[in-house]
Amino acid sequence: MSLVFDLLAAVTFAVIVTQVAIITTTVFLHRGLAHRALAVRPSAALPARVVIWITTGMKPREWAAIHRKHHAATDTDEDPHSPIVHGFWRVQLGNVGLYRKAAKNELIARKYARDLPADRLDRLFFDHALFGLGVGIAILVAATTLLGFGPWVGLIAAGLHAGLYVMLSGAINAMGHRFGDRPYENSATNAQWLALVSGGEGLHNNHHAAPTSARFSLNRGELDPGWWCVRVLTALRLATVRHDDVKLKRAA
Repeated sequence: MSLVFDLLAAVTFAVIVTQVAIITTTVFLHRGLAHRALAVRPSAALPARVVIWITTGMKPREWAAIHRKHHAATDTDEDPHSPIVHGFWRVQLGNVGLYRKAAKNELIARKYARDLPADRLDRLFFDHALFGLGVGIAILVAATTLLGFGPWVGLIAAGLHAGLYVMLSGAINAMGHRFGDRPYENSATNAQWLALVSGGEGLHNNHHAAPTSARFSLNRGELDPGWWCVRVLTALRLATVRHDDVKLKRAA
C-alpha cells in the first residue's frame, strides 16, 4: 500500500512540474520570446527563465530560433520537426533529437534569434543545461523528502516529468500537423483535448493562422489555458499584450 501511495505521489509531482514547465514554455518562450505576442516584464521573465532552466534545460533563444524557423518553413524540407517530412513517429518519439540537430546549426540561431543575444545570466547559468536539470532534480528530491515521501519519490517524479514533457512537446509538433480540425488554411491542426494538457498549444491551426496573437482560442468553445495565464500576468501588470485584435494571416 505504501508503494502504491508513493507511486501516486510521484505521478502527482510529475504532472504538476510538467504543467508548470508547459505553461512557462507556451507563455514565455512561445508567445513571448518567439512571436513577441506579449512582452513580459523582467520581474516575471527572470522566474520564467529559471523555471525553463531547471525543468527543461533549454536555452530560450535557441528554442525561439528553432520555432521561428518552423514557421518560416512549415512542413517543407527546411522545417526542423515536420511530421510530413520526417514522419509522424519520428517527430512524436524523437522530437528531442530533431531539436538538438537544429540547435547545432549555428546559422539558424544567427538568422532567427539575432534579437535574443546571450546575457551574463545565460553565460553563468542558463546556458548550462545539465547544471540546471541537476538543480531541478535536487529541488524535487528535497521537496518530496521534506514532505515525508522520501527522495526516491522525487527521483521517480523527475523521470516521469522528463517523459511527459518530451511526449507532450512531440505531440504538439506531430499531432499538431497531422490530426485534428483545420478551420484556417494552413497545414497545422486543432485538437482541443491536446490544448487542455499543453497550455493551449493543441490549438495549433489557430496559432499558425494568427502567429502574433497571444490568444490561441479564436473560435467559440475553444479553451486556451495559456491565455488564461497571460490574462493573469496582464492583470498583475507583469506583461503587456502586443495587440488585442486577432490578425489572421489567411482565413478559411
